[in-house]
Amino acid sequence: MPSINVSLKDGASADKLEEAKKHISEQGGKVTHEFKLVKGFTADMPEDKVSTLQSNEVSTDR
Repeated sequence: MPSINVSLKDGASADKLEEAKKHISEQGGKVTHEFKLVKGFTADMPEDKVSTLQSNEVSTDR
């Protein structure tokens, strides 16, 4: 599984962060590290599911 970095837009709520982490889990991924300075995290994500994140209000980098 590739690792991806997920970061939320400036001003995103803590609830949006939890939603994004839940989405990762529902898609078969696993959060491996949560950032402290920005709202975001690193996750291992199945290759065929990475595109599902791009349609949400999160930014992903591999």
